[in-house]
Formats: sequence, C-alpha cells, structure tokens
Amino acid sequence: MLTRVIATCAVLCAPLNVLAACPDLEGNLIQGGLVYGEVAPGSQVTLDGDALTVLEDGTFFAGFGRDNAATAELVITGDSPCTQTFNIASREYRISRVEGVPQKTVTPSEEHLARIRRERALVSAAKRQRLDREDLLLGALAGFEWPATGRISGVYGSQRFYNGKPGNPHYGVDVAVPTGTPVYAPTAGVVTLAEDDLFYSGGTVILDHGFGLSSSFLHMSKIHVEVGQELKTGDLLGEVGATGRATGPHLDWRMSWRNQRVDPQLLVPPMPEQ
Repeated sequence: MLTRVIATCAVLCAPLNVLAACPDLEGNLIQGGLVYGEVAPGSQVTLDGDALTVLEDGTFFAGFGRDNAATAELVITGDSPCTQTFNIASREYRISRVEGVPQKTVTPSEEHLARIRRERALVSAAKRQRLDREDLLLGALAGFEWPATGRISGVYGSQRFYNGKPGNPHYGVDVAVPTGTPVYAPTAGVVTLAEDDLFYSGGTVILDHGFGLSSSFLHMSKIHVEVGQELKTGDLLGEVGATGRATGPHLDWRMSWRNQRVDPQLLVPPMPEQ
C-alpha cells in the first residue's frame, strides 16, 4: 500500500532567494518502490536526468528497480523550482531454489531460443505502448487490490535457481492457489497482451495502467480478456494455472514502470488471512 514519505531537499533554488517548498511524496523510497507527488501544473520534473510525466493537475510519479542506486536526484523546474536528493533504501533478497521445472525451460534448445526471442519481442512491444490515460493512472496511484488471495509462495527480487542452475531474479509476487482460481484486475487498465502459451510464462496478460505503468499476470490456465479490452478494478481477466515454467498452480503478478520492475506487494494491503 502506498504510504507517505517525506523527502528532504538537499538543494533549493527559487527566484529572489525565496525558498520553494519541495513536494511531499507518497509511496516507498526503497528498491522496487513506487512514489508520486504533486507540483505546480506546467512544471518539468526529472529523476536522475530522465524526464518524468507530469499530469495536468501536477501529479508526477516514478519507480525504482531491484538494484537501484542508493540515492536519486529529483529536479523540479517551473514556478516552484526545487532539487531533492533521496536516499533509496536497499533490500536483502532471498535465495530461491526451484526444483522440478521442465528441463527444457532451464536449458532451452536453439528452436526454443528462437521462440523465446519472438515472445520477448511481443512482450516488449506491449509494454512500450504509451497509453496516455490520466484517469487510469490516478486510479492506480489511489491503490491496488490483490488479483488473487492465498499463500504467498514467492516474493520480489529473490535470486532464482532452477533445477540447480542460476536464473534471473524473480520480479513478481507469487500467490499459490488451485488451478482455476479467478484472477481479477487489481486496478483499472487496458489489455495490451493476451497470450495463452508463452514459453516461460504460459498464459499471460499485460494490463496497462497508463504512462508506462503496467501489470503482468503469468502462468494462467485460462484467459478471459482480449487485447484492447478495458477493465475496471475487480473485473475477471483469467484463471490461475501452472503453465510455462512452473512446478504447481500459482499466480505470478509482476509490475513495470518504463524499464524498471517494481514490487507489486508494496502497492497492496497485507494479504488477508486465509
């Protein structure tokens, strides 16, 4: 769940030597976190030199990756200029050893590698789409719901070993529930990818929340949406499965902001007791 964080301005610049108030931030200043704030409409905002989206009402937001640096600099120019240097909290990540996955997904053949490249291009294209929907983004920043509830069996950032071989870190949160359990939209969005059988992720849906923020839902047994469909919070999008590289039924929920992977578990309330 997004919470308020107060950032200290390291340097302030304002006309006529009048100090401008730096904006308070909501969210989590931590690796995998998402933050947002509000500036005067028409302001320009950069994070470590990269321009951020500023909505018409002055809302801006940014995310931090799994291995983000220890600090980040936010620069605001316009009617209320300000420069803020943030400390980004580091995290210790688990070691996760997954045994019993199909060996072809650990040491893919040349044929499978060609398929993997094609599918990665599909996923990348879906995430590159720019959906400039302020209503969707503001709804997302207001809060997410769990797309499925159950035992959390995998967490963001953990270093994965598959059948003893090191793989990429895990970028989502896994919810272990039976095959066929409904998967719901955690907040509103537009479907940009709906694939029944990707090599690694099996049944996969990507839901775009606007301005580079998206959710991905992996390993599903059934998909009930199609590309271009708009969903509201709580709409059915699919069913849990064990497709792709999986050893049992679960939902793998991931989130991205631009090219950063953020932690979905930071954006929702605690998992309800089962």
